[in-house]
This record gives sequence, structure tokens and C-alpha cells, in this order.
Amino acid sequence: MLDFIYYPVSGILWIWHKVFGAIPFLGPDSGITWALSVIFLVFTVRAVLVIPTVRQIRTNLRMQEMRPRLTALRKKHSNDRQRLALEMRKLQKEYGVKPLTSFLPIVMQAPVFIGLFHVLKSFNRTGDGFGGLGMSIEQNAQVPNYLFSAADVQSFLDARLFGAPISAAMTTPQAQLAAYGLPIPSVWIIAGVALPLMLVAAIATHFNSRASIARQDAAVADNPQAAMINTLMLWVLPFGVVVGGPFLMIAILLYWVANNIWTYAQQHLVFRRIERMESERVSPVVAAAAPRPGARPVHDLAAQPGSHRNTETGEPQSPGAGGAGSNRPKKKRRRHR
Repeated sequence: MLDFIYYPVSGILWIWHKVFGAIPFLGPDSGITWALSVIFLVFTVRAVLVIPTVRQIRTNLRMQEMRPRLTALRKKHSNDRQRLALEMRKLQKEYGVKPLTSFLPIVMQAPVFIGLFHVLKSFNRTGDGFGGLGMSIEQNAQVPNYLFSAADVQSFLDARLFGAPISAAMTTPQAQLAAYGLPIPSVWIIAGVALPLMLVAAIATHFNSRASIARQDAAVADNPQAAMINTLMLWVLPFGVVVGGPFLMIAILLYWVANNIWTYAQQHLVFRRIERMESERVSPVVAAAAPRPGARPVHDLAAQPGSHRNTETGEPQSPGAGGAGSNRPKKKRRRHR
């Protein structure tokens, strides 16, 4: 049904498995090889999303700039929704804002997460539980998994990360654990790898959310809806990782940790650079009013309070110039007898 997602995801995972499997001290059957394949799958997807993410950041920054004018428009046209929508579109065009670009990076990551979860789950199709197809251990080892051959499936099942199968979870049924071969991994071995990853993922999610919220302006932070979303990001999402961690495969926890590593680097490198560029950006109105490079600025004295024009030449003359338009009283000349 979602093969258009599963095949590309398995393809990227397959490429990285071949790359790291060719390293002599790792090999294709190493758990570290499979773990690195999952991590670099995340990095590949996030690298593809760099351009949409940059556009999202710029859109958010420009929306902060236009917020005062947007508030004024809402007050001015509060009784005319059609006119308000028209003026808002004009304002967005003036600032180069495209609201839909803000959701693109998030929307594109969701199918990748779903696809990776399904592909990893499909390496072990034994059992009748969630994701199981009722295959025997022998059948499962002989059936390919999307772009992975039957030999790759067996390699995945044999691979261990510190003694735990990479696609096993703390709640994986015992019947499915038997497909990973002997010795059958226990829940304690799996927990020894999963629990540290859960804690790292939860802490990283919290601090990345904190860094993102710190960039919000005061108007957004004081909004009740924004405050509720911020609370969800700060506390509910990290808590959800801890609560849902026992049901997630080790490879999915690796995905979560790698995604947070990329987000941290992106916030402290890409975000800062874009914010600096946006702060140095000169608005079109100011740029149009500025003098040409090398030209002396011309001040329109006629537009200044108290300025006058020379009645003979018509040129502006400041009050202190002593010209015809000056308010300063003229000194009387003494006549010499």
C-alpha cells in the first residue's frame, strides 16, 4: 500500500549497509554496521531537507517582522474578512512569506519514520502479533525484505548491538525473539541497550525544544496556544519517548537519537547563520531611500520643521542660514557721519 515510501527508505538503508559493510574491521554482519546504516539514513534524509528547512527558518523570522503590521490589519479590517484576507496576502507577498513552507520539513520526515519502522519490522515476520505474518523461522530467513536479499535478512537477524538484536524491543514477544537465533536474547539484554538510548533521546528532545522556544519572540511566547504547544514540546514529547521506549525497536531509538543530533547541530550552526543574515537584511523601503554608493546624502530641508525656501532661488534654506527665509532678526548697520 505504501510501497512508494518503503522502497526508497529500504534503498537508502541498503546503500549505507553496503558502504559500512565494506569496511574490513566492521563487515556486513556487524551490529555496528547496521546501526550506522540507520543513523546515516537519518542524516541523508535531513540533508535532503536542509533547503526546505532554511526556507522554513526564514519564513518564521519574516513572520516575526510582519507581526505588528499583521496585528494592525486585523484590527482595521476586523469586520471585513474578505478584505483582511486580501491585505494579508499582499503583506505576505511583500515580505516573501509562504506559510506552507513552514510545515514541509515536518511533513516529509513523518513518512520516513513510518517507512523505516515498517522495513525494520519486516526483517522479522514470525509470530502472529503486531507486524507478524505468522512465518516460521525458516521461512522468514528465506524471504527477501524489499531491496534486501534473503542473505541480508539473515545477516540482520544475526547482528547484535552489545548483545541485543537491533530490531528487537523490550516488549518483543518471546516467539519472535527466537527468530534471532541462539542464544535467544533476554529482555534484560535488550533493556541494557534500549534504556540508555531512551534517556538520551528524551534529554536531547527536551534541550532541542528549549533551544527552539528560546528563539520565539515575546508576542508568540505569551500566546496561550503557543504556551500550550511549548509545554508539549518541552515535557510531553520527552516523556512520551520514555513511556513509549519499551515498545520501540532499538533501531528506532537510534533513529530518534540521530535525528536529535542533527537538530542540535542545525540549530547551533545553520539557524544562527540565517538569523545573522536576516538581521543584516535591509528592507526594500530603506534601501530605496538610501543614497547611491559614493554619493553625498541630500537632506530635504523643506521637510524639516522650521525650514524655509529662499524667495529668490526657491531652494530650501535652514533657519540658521541667515537667508531671506530666516527668522533671525537682521542687525542694523551704523551710518558713519
